Amino acid sequence: MQHETLLHNMIRIAIVDDHAMVRAGLRQFFADQIDFSVVAEASNGREALDIVRKGDVDVIVMDISMPEHSGVDALAAIKARAPDLPVLILSGFAEEHYATTLLRQGASGYLNKDCDPEEIVKAIRTVCRGRKYITAGVAERLADGLSGGGDKPLHEQLSDRELQVFLRLARGETIGHMAVSMSLSVKTVSTYRTRVMEKMKLESNSDLTYYALKNGLMQ
Repeated sequence: MQHETLLHNMIRIAIVDDHAMVRAGLRQFFADQIDFSVVAEASNGREALDIVRKGDVDVIVMDISMPEHSGVDALAAIKARAPDLPVLILSGFAEEHYATTLLRQGASGYLNKDCDPEEIVKAIRTVCRGRKYITAGVAERLADGLSGGGDKPLHEQLSDRELQVFLRLARGETIGHMAVSMSLSVKTVSTYRTRVMEKMKLESNSDLTYYALKNGLMQ
């Protein structure tokens, strides 16, 4: 009976990261937690979506910098399909680069990979209770945004789709390729590009790349 109760309370985790060593390290660490069970793994956002479609997971722990289909792209698709499924972002980027933007777009929490492993455990248990996991630093940035802090980075003003287009353009992706991979028309992608340029106050794709590199938005 006790064994059945334990199984019932298990938190089923999917790990999404393009580095096999990172996935192995997390899997090994999670194995030490009596209430954690790693039930799926993926190396990009497209595979993460396949996991979501199958169901059977309680939380996704996901990187944002991955080839093909990044975590930024995947977050929007996951929230569209499973709005109540917690997605905890575990990124190599510092919190100030993406945290507030991704939390606004539906992430349940954001942690840097340099954090204490125990904090990841705490975050997973928190988001599985239906709450957001927000560190003190991120809470401060969110409060600044609410009080109309004037030093808000330009990329934090972009919508979900605009941020996707911005990052793809910054990586050198063509509008045609984006249209196909995002299932949008070339005209729609071009409209997003125009909006991005206006909001970011930039003139060219190379300006976008420079901004992304300068602000630590690319690895």
